[in-house]
Amino acid sequence: MSVAAFDHVNIRTGRLEEMVAFYTEVLGLAVGDRPPFGFAGAWLYLDGQAVVHLVQDRGRMEAPEPRIEHVAFRGAGRMKPFLERLSSRGIDWRLGEVPGWGITQVNIHDPDGNHLHVDFQEPMP
Repeated sequence: MSVAAFDHVNIRTGRLEEMVAFYTEVLGLAVGDRPPFGFAGAWLYLDGQAVVHLVQDRGRMEAPEPRIEHVAFRGAGRMKPFLERLSSRGIDWRLGEVPGWGITQVNIHDPDGNHLHVDFQEPMP
């Protein structure tokens, strides 16, 4: 037995509306269907797949501190318009390079401080 594909990441948040706005307006994910759980949340879709599950955390959940350093997305289109979108919204970003692969990483943080990067198949500017 082995895994077949990545399914989703689940993020607990105390700022559900702000996080939904970030993931939809900045990253272009879409709010979609979600089962009728007994707690607030949102499922955010990319090409028909719910890849980010947000869960409203009102202090009821107890779990160990997360150990995931970042979540990455593959960028579509050119990097410059994405950087302009980030800057127009006051979102700080930092570029990184994957040595020898021709990939530039745009490192950002969501409203809760989670580290994300969006990878573009472009050399560093």
